[in-house]
Amino acid sequence: MSSTSDVQQATPQPLDASKLIYTLADSPRDVPDPATSCAGDTTICTDHMILATWSATTGWSAPKLKPYGPLSIMPAASCLHYATECFEGLKAYRGSDGKLRVFRMEHNAARLQMSCNRISLPTVDTDQLIQLVHALLAVDGPKWLPEDQAGEFLYIRPTVIGTQSNLGVQAPRSAMFYIIMGYVARVDAVPGGMKLLTSPDNMVRSWVGGFGHAKVGANYGPSVIASQEASREGFHQILWLYGEDGECTEAGGSNFFVVWERKGDKQKELVTAPLDDRLILDGVTRRSCLELVRERLGGELEITERKFTINEVIEAAAEGRLLESFSVGTMWFVTPVSHIRHRGYDIKIPMGEQGEMGEVTGKLKGWLGDIMYGGVEHSWATVVSEKRA
Repeated sequence: MSSTSDVQQATPQPLDASKLIYTLADSPRDVPDPATSCAGDTTICTDHMILATWSATTGWSAPKLKPYGPLSIMPAASCLHYATECFEGLKAYRGSDGKLRVFRMEHNAARLQMSCNRISLPTVDTDQLIQLVHALLAVDGPKWLPEDQAGEFLYIRPTVIGTQSNLGVQAPRSAMFYIIMGYVARVDAVPGGMKLLTSPDNMVRSWVGGFGHAKVGANYGPSVIASQEASREGFHQILWLYGEDGECTEAGGSNFFVVWERKGDKQKELVTAPLDDRLILDGVTRRSCLELVRERLGGELEITERKFTINEVIEAAAEGRLLESFSVGTMWFVTPVSHIRHRGYDIKIPMGEQGEMGEVTGKLKGWLGDIMYGGVEHSWATVVSEKRA
């Protein structure tokens, strides 16, 4: 007969941030100059990372905050062969008041759980993820994003990978969760606006019944070949189309919006692709833009989440009804779109009176920036407590 202790030992353990083990770097690295922090081919990460391992029998290990460095996995690990890996992307923002903030992280955590479920990986509890991100920021934030760098940010990448060493397609029975932070370039200030090239006829980013709604690596690697071609032709991103009608889905890895006067009644309308067919990512910035428009511009701008085609965009532009367009996401923030090329046809999109961005684009970028950087107090932004020397 099993004892109580035997039963307890056999119960898989949940991830527990309160058990975090700290091992601080003996030789912390120098922080690069902000002007050169993103200049090289390698992402510069902070001194530390957080890591925990999981097995189907024992559950999660105690998480560790340890020096940033290489991972140890076997060559037959499932993440290397069967794409059992997913991740999140979010930022920490240094406000003008000197405080460090994160933005609506609970939605990133919920999406990570969904992505893990989609590819049969163990999920990471929302509260535990938030606590662990805060712990890493508390240690590395003061040094790597100091108070004198107001208006700057660090990029945070929580990741889950399958590590079972078995060449066979199955749900991994071992996995690893880690969080790293580093510098990424600011890309939302594109001179003249973002230029998009529509995806080629023989390529799609996602499909109904697939995994376009999940943040898995398999969504991104296969898209690079199209992005390279767009770059060679002088464009910033691919506008991914879907189906015979050419439905507009995403601009690169970001959500795509247009503002136009609706045909017929001339109602000013904000249009973006829907979530119900799971073709696109449920972006945190997308969600925030829609909520702000409903709250602050509801009387003048109608929101429509529906399928819309590239031919509708062409028609609206030809009839003078296309008012502005923009792309949103963690990396691109809120970036105006000025130009779309589709099968050799150029669509020119207005950029506002100052030639920088349209009215709606500018308002959303300003409102979100104020929230993220502490220009206004808002429930979407959470202040991080930091450990200072």
